[in-house]
Amino acid sequence: MAPWQSLSAESRSTFWRSLQTLTVTRIVIALVLLVYLSVDVRRVRVNGSIHAEICIVYVVAALLFAIAAQRWRHRFMWQLTAQVMVDIGAISLLFLAAGGMRSGLALLYLFPLAGAAILAPLVLALFSAALATLCVLGESAWQVLVNMDDTQLTQAGLTGAAFFAVALLVNRLAARLIKQEELAARRGTDLRIQQAIYRIVVDDVEDGILVLGRDGTVFGANPAARRMLGLETVPGDDIPSFALAAVPALEPVAQGFLAWVGCCMELPATAPGGHVTIKRWHETDGPVRGRLDQPVHLKLRFARVDTPEGAAERSLVFLQDVSAIENQAQQLKLASMGRLTASIAHEVRNPLAAIGHAASLLAEDLHGPAEKRLLRIVNDNVVRVNRMVEDILKLSRKVQPNGEPLALDAFLPELRAEFTEMHGLAGDIVWVGDAGGRSVRFDALHLREVLVNLLGNAIRYASGKPASIRVAPVPDATGRLELHVQDDGPGITPEVRAHLFEPFYTTSSKGTGLGLYLARELCLNNGAMLDYEYRTEDVRPAAPAPAPFTAEASGRFVITFAASQLLV
Repeated sequence: MAPWQSLSAESRSTFWRSLQTLTVTRIVIALVLLVYLSVDVRRVRVNGSIHAEICIVYVVAALLFAIAAQRWRHRFMWQLTAQVMVDIGAISLLFLAAGGMRSGLALLYLFPLAGAAILAPLVLALFSAALATLCVLGESAWQVLVNMDDTQLTQAGLTGAAFFAVALLVNRLAARLIKQEELAARRGTDLRIQQAIYRIVVDDVEDGILVLGRDGTVFGANPAARRMLGLETVPGDDIPSFALAAVPALEPVAQGFLAWVGCCMELPATAPGGHVTIKRWHETDGPVRGRLDQPVHLKLRFARVDTPEGAAERSLVFLQDVSAIENQAQQLKLASMGRLTASIAHEVRNPLAAIGHAASLLAEDLHGPAEKRLLRIVNDNVVRVNRMVEDILKLSRKVQPNGEPLALDAFLPELRAEFTEMHGLAGDIVWVGDAGGRSVRFDALHLREVLVNLLGNAIRYASGKPASIRVAPVPDATGRLELHVQDDGPGITPEVRAHLFEPFYTTSSKGTGLGLYLARELCLNNGAMLDYEYRTEDVRPAAPAPAPFTAEASGRFVITFAASQLLV
């Protein structure tokens, strides 16, 4: 056995429990001996009261040992040594009083010897065996000297050898088991330490982590994921797992995960999953409860867990809130741009005006086709740069919006008529839904500029069929009004979506990359939110709507207003 000081707390506790078991066994043996030797006195050659007195003293000592082992957990080796010595002494008295080897009580020595071999070092175990052997051999030698009876001497020698063999064998087996238990205890301690470290890392990491089954069932979520998704219900010991798609607001994450499971799960261990927008939701009843007051834009990344063969499959979904990252990137871009705003009118617009004026004068004197083409290129680029300058100047002039309610039922049809006339479109290309008499607090000029920008992007990709561009007011899950703008063209790719609202990012050779950024800034200035989401279902306003778009038209711009009210 290893030194007591080097044992772990778990092993020491096991030793104390074993000592308590030894004391209980001792009490049982003492009581059995007391009953047996007090009743069957005819088999012994002395008065039975001697055995009764020895057994009574032995029972009292056993009870004292049991109380000490239970109440005073100190000096383990001293307590064990005292108990073994008392055992050997009591058994030796009974052995001698009952007639020595003929009584058969020599087998009782195996009890303290086994206990010493299991709980004590090898030296103490062999010492106990030596004491028991000396007692047995001494009694047999006395019989030879007094009664000239040497028939039991050989039996006593074999019994002593058996004592040593039992002590040695049991002690070695116990030492091996104790070593394995100590190793297991240390491994368990290391595992608990690692689990505590992992728990701290997972709980404190900024990215959200979801544990999902293959069918999208949620089995766990760290605090960051609960905060991002607004979850108050988390699977645990008393809360069953639930399907991610059971929460309509979380369906984008569920669809992204199931798409990854269907096509990419067997490829790399980790894979990106694009970007999704989680909209506001509030649920106080049902198995899944939660509340999300502001939409969040998340970047998904999926990873499969290498589970043992035959075990249930598990996967991880890493959620990264990219809203703050996008805002930080935009601020870095605008920090340098802001330093130019003060002098940009003088340094850029004046040369632009001179270039434009010079091009107009040249157009009066040059009439050849080649010269006209070159002048047109100059004029187009002057207009483009001048529009970029205007957009940049707008960023530094955040005018306080008008807080008067704006009736959408009157505003949207008027905007449609103006937009179709300005772009020469057919009257049925842009379809406007019914707002149901609701009004929003949004500056009319700002909302007009935002929608003109979104509709201008839509006509570049729409098919031109009737109702190929749709503007529909739709209430969200929390009752707030949203304005959906979508067309029947192909959706925006996840790569473009990641940079959609960044300033100066554009996929058009004629664009400035500031239109969508300015539209979002105007929405924020009016307490609203502009985002792009991959739709999970088609627009379903209260008023009759055209047929749903095809699956290729998989995205839409969504303006979420801060507040809306019903006009009376």
